[in-house]
Amino acid sequence: MGSSSPFKDQTHLLSLPKKLLPYALYALLPIALFRLYFHPLPLPQSPADPLPILNPVIFTTSSFSSSPSQEEESSCEIACDYTNGKWVRDKLGPLYNGTTCGTIKDGQNCISHGRPDLGYLYWRWKPHNCSLPRFVPDIFLQIFRNKNLAFVGDSMARNQLESLLCMLATVSTPDLVYRNGEDNKFRRWHFPSHNITVSIYWSPFLVRGMEKSNSGPNHNKLYLDYVDERWAGDMDRMDMIVLSIGHWFLHPAVFYEGDSVIGCHYCPDLNHTEVGFYEVFRKAFKTTLKAIAGKRGVNGDPIDVIVTTFSPSHFEGDWDKAGACPKTKPFQEGEKLLEGMDADMRRVEVEEVEAAKAYAEQFPGFRVEALDVTKLSLMRPDGHPGPYMYPFPFADGVKDRVQNDCVHWCLPGPIDTWNEIVLEMMKRWDDQSRKRV
Repeated sequence: MGSSSPFKDQTHLLSLPKKLLPYALYALLPIALFRLYFHPLPLPQSPADPLPILNPVIFTTSSFSSSPSQEEESSCEIACDYTNGKWVRDKLGPLYNGTTCGTIKDGQNCISHGRPDLGYLYWRWKPHNCSLPRFVPDIFLQIFRNKNLAFVGDSMARNQLESLLCMLATVSTPDLVYRNGEDNKFRRWHFPSHNITVSIYWSPFLVRGMEKSNSGPNHNKLYLDYVDERWAGDMDRMDMIVLSIGHWFLHPAVFYEGDSVIGCHYCPDLNHTEVGFYEVFRKAFKTTLKAIAGKRGVNGDPIDVIVTTFSPSHFEGDWDKAGACPKTKPFQEGEKLLEGMDADMRRVEVEEVEAAKAYAEQFPGFRVEALDVTKLSLMRPDGHPGPYMYPFPFADGVKDRVQNDCVHWCLPGPIDTWNEIVLEMMKRWDDQSRKRV
């Protein structure tokens, strides 16, 4: 007499699907093949020379329009990687020109200096997956009311600062309230309409340095474990810092840690080890970002830091010959690749920003972002002053020798795009701050 299993009937029922499963698969297979044939899956696109997406900027206008619902607000936010894109023609042109802005450095005032081709003014940067909004000065002033902004670095920092001043001056005139140093390397402006201070600090290495001079050594000295107190001494009064360095690290230099020489770059007459400049460049950023986090983050004192990545030059031959940077249009996508030193300098900056973000997690008020403009700048060989760094250089005819600037940018010019992206960063940060309240 055998015992019956309490699961016998259920086992019989469970076996039915197993018998029917092959027939169901045979029926579904033709349907699947039909679907794939007429509606194939899209292949991923691979744009020419794409750069790695880090933390894409969120472009949103929700804070400055009518108050939308939470669902509407989230739908307004579009993740935008502004690093990869192309330059497209633009009929509107810049917000200002060479005569309406009084803060343009003479050497970048290409319009007033007689540059005959003005086509370089009518291009806009178009990221691949979104649109970069135009700069709205009123929004910048509204977000930054009662705050202090500092640009710290070399002449590219000054170039970017003067671009921003010109854009803001279209709606609010700043007052120059402080100047010091040769060639006005330390200046401060005040916007009384919104109680905003904007400053420039000359610090081509960010760390402590002694620049070469006609009366001293023919090389720079860099002390890599100390920040430059000429700007760091005012850090307590800064709400946002834009850091921009690079080109001065290509010059001959001796590098120190503490009081000891660790090597040099291009010093054949000195008995020091040649160490190049990439890792020195990295150490300078590491020291700077840790100093900012340590001084402001430890006390819970909020501060935002933007690192403008390396801006390539476009010399085509000798700097003192006619036609050193002769292009009159942007490069097309894929026409010019980001490689060599330009790519390496950018990579160091991006890596150090990412490392600083991880370090900053212990300091809630310390935010840092890379303003990754290397590729979009590389594609604008037409945007430099060239020979028009001086007024009307060919008034007496074309000369064999003429000084050219193929490093800095005409104002107005492509560098205005950098500040458009800065404003998008500020809008995102402002949205984040509002949501925390």
